[in-house]
Amino acid sequence: MPGLLIIAHAPLASALKSVAGHTFPDCAAPLEVLDVPPDMPLEQIEHLARELLARVRNPEALILTDVFGATPCNVAQRLAGLAEPGQVKVVTGVNVPMLWRSLCYCHESLDAVVARAVAGATQGVMQVSISRPQNQTYKPGSHDPNQHHHQQ
Repeated sequence: MPGLLIIAHAPLASALKSVAGHTFPDCAAPLEVLDVPPDMPLEQIEHLARELLARVRNPEALILTDVFGATPCNVAQRLAGLAEPGQVKVVTGVNVPMLWRSLCYCHESLDAVVARAVAGATQGVMQVSISRPQNQTYKPGSHDPNQHHHQQ
């Protein structure tokens, strides 16, 4: 079972961990995160990331980052390059569907988790059409400001 580490611009990594803990509390426990503030020296970012990666590796790990080419991704790539080939992989563009897929399928192989993470991320992005809420009738001209129709 690969470990999971998120390295992202502050406060995204912590926010994603909070979402994961809210939705999948049992699965989110082994997740480690590193929020990268704008003023943190590169050496300190890499040192902290290396410690967190050592904590989650089993011996494999997946590192999720927010933006390709930015500091979090560059640090993740450097750490993956120092590991045994194939033991640490990096996926960028982290979003909630990607994280949920990674957590829900973390019992699979590292390559399978990577594939599921990428699929979750891409399938979770879509344009939503603007329409009336479903299962609610619209009565033109009969709007009562004291009457609220909510479907939850």
